[in-house]
Parts: sequence; structure tokens; C-alpha cells
Amino acid sequence: MDAGRRKFLKNYSSAAAALAAAPLLVPRTTWGANDRLTYGVIGTGRRGQYVSEFFHKLGAQCVALCDVCDLNLEAARKDAPGARTYLDYRDLVAHKGLDCVLIATPDHQHYPCLLAALNAGKDVYLEKPVSMSLEQSARTVAAVRKTRQIVQVGTQRRSAPLYQSAKKLLDQGMLGRIRMVKATLNSLPFTQLDNSPLPGKLDWERFLGPAPRRPLEPRRFRWWRVFWDYSGGTMTDNGCHLMDVVLWLCNSGPPRSAVCQGRVVAIAGAETPDVLSVVFEYPEFPATLTFNMTNTYQGLLFEFQGDQGTLVLDGAGFRVYKEPWSAKENREPIHSESGGVPMDAHVRNFLDCIKSRQEPVCPIEEGVAGVAGLHLANVAFREGRRAKLAEFAQPK
Repeated sequence: MDAGRRKFLKNYSSAAAALAAAPLLVPRTTWGANDRLTYGVIGTGRRGQYVSEFFHKLGAQCVALCDVCDLNLEAARKDAPGARTYLDYRDLVAHKGLDCVLIATPDHQHYPCLLAALNAGKDVYLEKPVSMSLEQSARTVAAVRKTRQIVQVGTQRRSAPLYQSAKKLLDQGMLGRIRMVKATLNSLPFTQLDNSPLPGKLDWERFLGPAPRRPLEPRRFRWWRVFWDYSGGTMTDNGCHLMDVVLWLCNSGPPRSAVCQGRVVAIAGAETPDVLSVVFEYPEFPATLTFNMTNTYQGLLFEFQGDQGTLVLDGAGFRVYKEPWSAKENREPIHSESGGVPMDAHVRNFLDCIKSRQEPVCPIEEGVAGVAGLHLANVAFREGRRAKLAEFAQPK
């Protein structure tokens, strides 16, 4: 771990010391071979239902569900018919006999839901991003480290054998010294924002939570990811997966600065850009991040370029090429592996850590480091300037 990474994580971890001491709710520490974990889901939309399936497949029992939309609750109950349902997440975390909580709400609700779960003594699987800002990141780490709870951030590539193998090769020095990293995602999620009346019942005030008050707009509920009040856009939504891989594989700290250009191209009425390009200044190398949500060419793609070789990683696997690639004998990969990103491995790691009380593969500090540069990039985009981590890194 380089000095920048150590300093960043130390700064954010030390914020916990500034909080007043409070009685801790001691988590359950003894487990029998046949004991079954119980869990609740806060946010039972598509993502919450999807991740919950793996909790269930791995032997955990869903006993509580919470959502502000009754149709989401009804859909989730099909796979958890005995679960009790709640409108308010504070009521769910008070559910007796609950071991842990899966938080899969819109981004702006991650922090308050996490605080409530921690205060209730629950372990947490927290979907990314962990925060809406760098300042909130500091408060998030402080809140977690004031407790004894296990918190796993949902960047599941850390648990994928394919990515673990790629990291091992980089750690062994196969690429030499990393000089440049490129991360790209091209996708076609949607092209219009449906603002027709919502079916079912929605508690709009509970959906808004800490966000600014405004009259109900159905499109803001359906497509919350493209509005600044509820999300950092595709930058933090998809960007967390990409830039977490960069930090992890390169053993790097967060970037020192970011510049960003982008615009809304295809999604009329959206606030967050659907086409964007970012340049990050990492301590040891520059990195680029590009999103194009109007084109699917190549989909997900990483290039880790070292002075001795290049690793190209995509949705099918990875390939390693020797330098100089221009030499005819080096045009074919010297190493390649195939594979995907199984979701069950990341959930299994979390459930195992609940019983062992060991740190999961993506603890809260890593989730904070992974989103730090993306928050910088959003600042750079919205303010039209180069945003520097030094402006925000010290917890207040």
C-alpha cells in the first residue's frame, strides 16, 4: 500500500475518534453448524431482489422487507412469503431476531439507512456507492468504526476468481510498473424518462428522505439515477465498479485530482450526463474513465498498461501482452483466462464474516476510497474545474 493510500484511509478512519463514545450493541458471536442467518432487505427494487436471491440460495432466511413502493414489496414477498413488510427502514432494523441487513435503496438513502442499521446493532451489506459526497464518506467510516459491525460494500468483482487472478499477476510484477490505466463502459440503458402516473402506492415523502422537498414527479422515482438529488449519476453508479478495480489491482490510493467533460445526449430530461470522459491523477499513474450510454461497442473494458506488458480485461476474461507489442512475436497474448463475475462469492464472503467477525473483502474504507475519485469527477464536471482531493480529504 502506497503512502497516499495509507494517509487517505487513516484520515477517514480517524474521524471515528471525534465522535462521542456510545454504548455498543454487541453482535452475536457464537454460531452452531446448523444456525441460519436471518436478514432484512431495505429497498426491494430490482437490485434488492436480485442480491437477496443469493442470500437465500446461500442459506440465509429473509424475515423482513422494507420499501416505499407497495409493488416492490409485493414482488419481493414472492420469494420471502413469511417476511414481515415495513414502510420505514427504522422499523425494519428494530425487527427482533434480525442478524443483518441488505441495503439496496437509491443512493441518497444509503447513509441514513446504514446509520439506523448500525445503531440497531445489525451487520450490513451496503450497495455502492457508500456515500453522496466526500464529506459524507468521512461520516460513514466514522459511524461504522464506532461499532463492532461487519459492513461489506457491494463491489462484487473483489470476490470474483477472474479478477483475483488478474490482481495476482499484477502483484507479481508481470506488467512491470503501471504507467497508464484505461477503464471504459459502453451501454444502452434507456432513452426516455417515463413520467406517466405510477401504478400502486408510493410514499413519496419517505422516498425523498434527506433529499430536497419537491412535488411528486413519477420520473424521479422511476429514474432516480439520473437526478442529482438522489444519485451521482452513472459516474458513481457504474463508476464504483470500475474504479474500485483500478485501486484494488494497482494497490493505489485514490486519485489526487480529476477533470471531467460530459453532457446529456440521449436521455431527455436527465440531469446527470450519459456520455462523459474523466482523467484522474493517481499518485503513480494517470487513468481515464469513459462512459457512453448511447453505444454498446466492447461493453466493459479495462487496459492496465505497464512498462513490461499490458493486461486487457473485458466481460469474457483477460489477456496479457508482452512489451513491445509492436514486435511481431508479441502480438499474441502470453497469458489469458476466461470467466465472469459470480454474485454468490461476494455474498458468501459477507455471510461468512458475520460468523467469523473478520473483515470482509470490501470493508467500508475500501468502498470510500473507490468512490473518492468519482466524487471529485462530479465536482469537476458540475463546477467546470480541476477538483483536488486535498480540498476534501481531511474529515471535519
